[in-house]
Amino acid sequence: MSTREENGEKKEQKVKKEKKLSGRKKKKEEEKEQKAEEEYMREEESSERVLLRGIFKVGKKSHDVLLTSTRLTWTPILPESPAGEACKSVPGVLMLRDVLAVKVKRRRAAGQRSGGPVLGVALFYCKRRGHRLEEDTLHLHNASSEHTHAWYNALREVLAGLSGRPRCVKVFINPSSHKKEAVHIYREHVAPLFKMADVRTDITVTERRGHALSVMKELKLDDFDGVVCVGGDGSVAEVCHAVVLRAQLDADSPEVPVRASLPLGIIPAGSTDTVSCSVHGVRDPVTAAMHIILGHVQQVDMCSLWSLGQLLRFGFCAMFGFGGRSLARAEKKRWMPSARRHEYALIKSLARLRPEDCQMSFLKSHTNQQDQRDDQDVDSDGAESWIRVDGPFLSVGVMAIPCLSPHAPRGLAPDTRLCNGSAALIAVGATSRSEFVKHLKRYGAPSGQLDFSFVETHAVTAVKLRPREPTACSEDESEDDAAAKATPIIRSDAGFPWNVDGELLEIPGEVLIRVHGQLISLYGEEVDEADSPASCGCI
Repeated sequence: MSTREENGEKKEQKVKKEKKLSGRKKKKEEEKEQKAEEEYMREEESSERVLLRGIFKVGKKSHDVLLTSTRLTWTPILPESPAGEACKSVPGVLMLRDVLAVKVKRRRAAGQRSGGPVLGVALFYCKRRGHRLEEDTLHLHNASSEHTHAWYNALREVLAGLSGRPRCVKVFINPSSHKKEAVHIYREHVAPLFKMADVRTDITVTERRGHALSVMKELKLDDFDGVVCVGGDGSVAEVCHAVVLRAQLDADSPEVPVRASLPLGIIPAGSTDTVSCSVHGVRDPVTAAMHIILGHVQQVDMCSLWSLGQLLRFGFCAMFGFGGRSLARAEKKRWMPSARRHEYALIKSLARLRPEDCQMSFLKSHTNQQDQRDDQDVDSDGAESWIRVDGPFLSVGVMAIPCLSPHAPRGLAPDTRLCNGSAALIAVGATSRSEFVKHLKRYGAPSGQLDFSFVETHAVTAVKLRPREPTACSEDESEDDAAAKATPIIRSDAGFPWNVDGELLEIPGEVLIRVHGQLISLYGEEVDEADSPASCGCI
């Protein structure tokens, strides 16, 4: 045999050997992959028992669909390749905690409202886009009525077993909120979602201030799983106060606040919606409705306001000084459109900017004392003492939540959280008008909102504020017209104006504000920042 033939034979043997090794290697890798896949499926099946398995068309392709107690997975059924190898594909997964509702799909003629041949099952679920929740649908096609109804009943049973989802809610709608769109917002965006998810509702359209409170006092709470408020910050403040006050009355505890028994859902329909933004991150009624349907509940701190030993209000945010005076001026111009009167009040308050002479005392918050008793006199036992700071102050705010909004994406109190057992005390000392305007504008910035030498901040559990002036608003008499003078919102004997969650309170003397950890449950979740549709160059 010639050398050339020997070399050719060796080369051929080498190629055969390499092919053989390559085949073995490939087969080994395939076996490894198959083993890993089988192991994964065994783990899945061992951790979660498969409730149902069946064939459905998803899109135009047939899929192998598996249902467990927490998820739905579907894998395309693909033919083998010409080499006899099974084609690999990644299964689709839908977590059942995100499913809003399940319905049987049918083919119906135009105008037909019931009956029709079965087409399969439709699962309506929510998907996230930032803080926003959006509706989407997964269609599982199968013409078998028996097969479809078996899956429909199994899915309904699993969804009914998910905890925290309300079946019946009490709804309060304020038809006068902002642009008077609350009823429209509920009918167009919220009611269809509640109907789809089989959430029953009992609706009260409020007719006057205090209407929701009077209804809540007489409401049979056992008939409901939650309360829903459709309106702006003022409406939310009233319903939140009503829910917590009802719990206090039921427990016969006039001195110590009691945690509310029903969670509250907030459908934003106001101009700022700070409470809604703080638990949703967006001013979107669809997102708010989906949080309610899915039972996303967040524990939230609240404050109680006291004067002369009497409980005045439960709320999230209380502002004295500039915030209170601006709201008082806006209330005098109720005949104006909402946006115009608030703009007028803001400009007028800046033009007449002056500090408030007052004495402020507060108790600092400590992380190891977040659960201190609400009725404890912290100063008497020496564990803590009141810290006193004398004014003047242009503004004093006590905020148990961040108070997020599109114009203040990081919130009026960026360093506080929804349920950390403390509130942010923000005191703005006397400064020039231009510096104060810079401070207001900084709320729209991504950071450094409170980085001013004249702004003092503390995490607190209680605040006392005692104004030193005998009257609050004698300066306003010269700016109002004759009609306003005849029926003034704030009289010299009424007290000092406070802005409590967008509601005007007139309090004549010292005010005590206490923080109560996790006093109420709101449908939503904790968010760090609200979505801002555009940068705001206004104040």
